[in-house]
Order: sequence, then C-alpha cells, then structure tokens
Amino acid sequence: MKAMTRSFPPLPQAAARPLAEGPRPQVEPPRPLVDAFGRTVTYLRLSVTDRCDLRCAYCMAEDMVFLPKRDLLSLEELETVALAFIRRGVRKIRITGGEPLHRRGLMGLIENLGRTLRPAERECGLDELTLTTNATRLAEVAGDLAARGVRRINVSLDTLRPERFRAITRRGDLDRVMAGLAAADRAGLAVKINTVALRGVNEDEIDALLAWCGTRGYDLTFIETMPLGDTGTDRIDQYLPLTEVQARLKRHWTLSESAHRTGGPARYWDCRETGTRLGFITPLTHNFCEGCNRVRLTCTGMLYLCLGQDDSLDLRAVLRDGGGAAALDEALDRAMTKKPKGHDFIIDRTSRAPAVSRHMSTTGG
Repeated sequence: MKAMTRSFPPLPQAAARPLAEGPRPQVEPPRPLVDAFGRTVTYLRLSVTDRCDLRCAYCMAEDMVFLPKRDLLSLEELETVALAFIRRGVRKIRITGGEPLHRRGLMGLIENLGRTLRPAERECGLDELTLTTNATRLAEVAGDLAARGVRRINVSLDTLRPERFRAITRRGDLDRVMAGLAAADRAGLAVKINTVALRGVNEDEIDALLAWCGTRGYDLTFIETMPLGDTGTDRIDQYLPLTEVQARLKRHWTLSESAHRTGGPARYWDCRETGTRLGFITPLTHNFCEGCNRVRLTCTGMLYLCLGQDDSLDLRAVLRDGGGAAALDEALDRAMTKKPKGHDFIIDRTSRAPAVSRHMSTTGG
C-alpha cells in the first residue's frame, strides 16, 4: 500500500518588512564542517532530555538515575547551538532524548527551528526538522508538531503485542503508542517505525511488523542492538544480525535495493507487496562510518563526534564562558579535528563490556 498524500498548514511567519532599495547584498555560502577524513557534517541529532517514561531493556537500566535540571542546557542554549550548526551548513536536525516530548517548552524550540527551514533561494537553513519518539505522548502534540514544520517522525516500536511491549519497555502501554500513531496520521505526519531486532524476543514478529507497516503506509527500519551502557541484560544473547533478518524476509517478500537516502545510516530496500520502504541499520555486521555525516549533542551540551566512541567537546562551557558566536564557531572547527574514523562496536563472548559506558538515552540516539 502506498503512503497517503500529506498536506500541512503553513508555517508561522514573521511580519513582512518592506524591501530595501538598491541591489540585494551578496550572501556568503556557509563554511562547511569538514572532518579530518573529508566527511562533511550536515546532520545534527539534538538531545533535549535524558529522561524517558519507558525503560527499554536494550537501551537503559531499570533503575536509571537521571540528570538534575541544573545540568541541562536551557532551551535557549540548545537553540543557540542549533543555529550555530545551521550557519555552518547543517541541513537536517533530529530532536531526540531520552524521550524528547518529556521536555517542557519543547514546542517553542521546535517552532523557532522550524522558521529556519530553507526556502529554495536561501543558502543557509534546514531542509528538514524531524523527531524520534516512543509515541507515548504523541497523541497530545502531533498536530502542534506538524504546524511547526515537522513533516515526518521516527517512532520506536519493537513489538505489536501488548504484553511483550510491556516486558521490553518494563512498563509501557501499547495502546498509548497506537493512539499517538493515529494522531500522527490525522496530522499528516509521515511515520517511520524503528525496530530493534532482538533474538528470542521479537524475531518471530519480523514479517508481521512489515505487513502491519504496509497497511498503515509506514516505512520500517530494523536496527541491530548496540553495545552502549550497562543495561543489566546480556546483549550477546539478544544480538540478531540483520543479515539473518533480511534473509528471512526475502523468503516471503520481494525486496529490491533502493537508492533512497535520508541522511542517516540506514540502507533501504523497496518492498513490492507493501509499496513501502524497508531499512536496515547495521553497526555491527556492516558499519556505515565511511559516509558518516552526523554528530550528536547531548542535553548537557556535550558534543559527541561518534556514537561508538568517547571523542567529545563540551559546548556548555563554551556557551557559559561568554565567548559568543565566534567562540562557538571556533569550537565547532575544533570538534571536526576530533571526529574519529569510525566506531569499535563489538558483541561477542570475549567482549561483554559495553563499547562505551554512556547509555543510548544520554547520547541522543
């Protein structure tokens, strides 16, 4: 089934100003952020909180200790950093968490960033502003997201079975997620479902998830579990290579490789029977580091240059030391020299410890 046609209300606009007389000034194109390996960073994943109402077993420990409010960047500081990245050529920002819809005042940040969505004639600005959510609060805000420039969202969903959902998330209510998805459909938001493939947990739902996404017009991406943080579970037993998942799916579905790219790490296939796309994110069986175009800012202002390494730069200190835009710009240049060639994700019997100690929820996905 083909995805539905989307229509959106106009974005809020600033009051019109009279045009100045004379020729228009020349606008310098943004100076791109290029790392030591020649990769241009055009994608920022912006974490607004480390908090989440779920405790997914592959993501975080059950008894998480979250950060005090004083350690977080304010929404104004988050916007300042985001605008600095946009001035340097970032074209896509994904709002992440924890669960981003838990951050009070988030809609104001999204509205302000939505105003930077780039008209065709402008050199600097966003092509896309998007969000990843567990959808437990989506029913309340789906329309507001669409009104502020968000056109598509990613929803984390690992099962269609209520009891299994509660077990994976250690507390979640699948009905709330489904209500959120229904609200997203009504608001005209395009939805992509992200599913972590877990051996012995949800591998028997692989075909069912693809079929269900087809009936809803949703794209679907499978993700390999990543060795980030101590979650209190054994990832070796959970690890399901996506080469195996893809081989299983090809028994029942006609998949053809797609040229579609979103700026993220997924590689896509078109599914003939559903008319939707199927993605695979494979940090372990086939890393995607050679084409990495992204960095991650945590809610505390730590800029991580790689999901699977500890290379980072403290932008909160830069912001609060009063150096202004020039200091922030210099810090971004410095960050590019720190971006590593790739991650060192390993899951095997000899490498039980996480690749990095921080949890996915504190890194921003």
